[in-house]
Amino acid sequence: MSLSAEEKAHLSTEAALDKKASHVVLLDVRRTSSFTDYFLICSGSSDRQVQTIADAIDESLGKRGIAALGVEGYQEARWVLMDYGDLVIHIFQEETRRYYDLERLWGSAAQLPTPQGSPVQP
Repeated sequence: MSLSAEEKAHLSTEAALDKKASHVVLLDVRRTSSFTDYFLICSGSSDRQVQTIADAIDESLGKRGIAALGVEGYQEARWVLMDYGDLVIHIFQEETRRYYDLERLWGSAAQLPTPQGSPVQP
């Protein structure tokens, strides 16, 4: 059974939160993007935590037979981008996240609720 993009997004969100990701934001970009349906944006407090969050997401989706099409930035771990086609995941260290400010760039996208409640903006 294959998962919908939204199901993948929610599983990834749960995996990130399990590893104490902060400022978790899930955006529905279907109306504003031609290359993906959802963005998951979250933060880790160190390079190790960013990698741990990425590993947890990869493991969670991997258990369901879903592999990333590509992963960028894992070694440096300031900004890890994980591409699952219909879901793109951005895991940042806080300073890098503030610099790129993806939430502002994708401000017209609908923000979906996450298990942590209302997302807190960094």
